[in-house]
Amino acid sequence: MELEGKIIQVLDVREGTSARTGAPWKVQSYVLEIPNGAAYPRRMVFEVFGEDKISLFNIQEGQEVKVSFDIDAREYQGRWFNTIRAWKVEPPTATAPAAAAPGVAPAAPQPAAAPVANEAPAVSFQQEMNEGSTDDLPF
Repeated sequence: MELEGKIIQVLDVREGTSARTGAPWKVQSYVLEIPNGAAYPRRMVFEVFGEDKISLFNIQEGQEVKVSFDIDAREYQGRWFNTIRAWKVEPPTATAPAAAAPGVAPAAPQPAAAPVANEAPAVSFQQEMNEGSTDDLPF
């Protein structure tokens, strides 16, 4: 799953040692605010597991991000808990085309394609209907 929003809080790193393998681990949680057009935006807490990913993503408060994550649930003493773990965090998808880098010339426009021999001219459905076509199907 993916969501885009703004990081409104970076929580403290939690670390420990695995009881099963004895390997050290680190996990950090973040609060993501998702704009939904309503008076009260939605918020989600997600976590990044592993020191390498924490430093790779370098998530900062106030940053706009697109978070790709998995949701999992586990049971502990008769209660269920959700875990939302991010596996990729990146800048949000740009809606406007990016400006060219300085010193890079924009791509030249491509010439229009030449008509192919023996190709029938394109006729719209409305033109066919106006010319008395007997077929009344729009496809």
